[in-house]
Amino acid sequence: MKLAWLLWLASVMPQHDADRTCLAAMVYLEARSESQLGQSAVAEVAMRRRESGRWGGDICRVVGAPGQFALSTTNKNYMLRNPDAWKKAWLVADHMLQMWDLPDAKRKFVVPDADHFVAEEFASPNWAKGQRVAVIGAHSFYRIN
Repeated sequence: MKLAWLLWLASVMPQHDADRTCLAAMVYLEARSESQLGQSAVAEVAMRRRESGRWGGDICRVVGAPGQFALSTTNKNYMLRNPDAWKKAWLVADHMLQMWDLPDAKRKFVVPDADHFVAEEFASPNWAKGQRVAVIGAHSFYRIN
């Protein structure tokens, strides 16, 4: 499926379904080769950013914020060709949205307080000098804000 089609579909869905679609797309693009734990950690960063409101009030705005996640930097003609990876990302997104519906005290965090991540094999942003919270798979997670 083409990324542009998926994003258009999310734009006409009810908010919860749009959030799940955008979160799954971001997880797919950022971490499709990672374990479920790694994918959950990536999704958790997006959820924490939504909660802060600093990057947008819904998941599609958060993960689509310019330069923040692969969803904003990937060519919209990109084809999502791995249905197994999509299914895994879809389930991780669903689980993360369900968890975030719980009261804060009942949530089980993978990367507490992390609001940034980077695959340091591919990038070394200036902000990556902050407090590292965890390393899971190819991603390092940081608390910056």
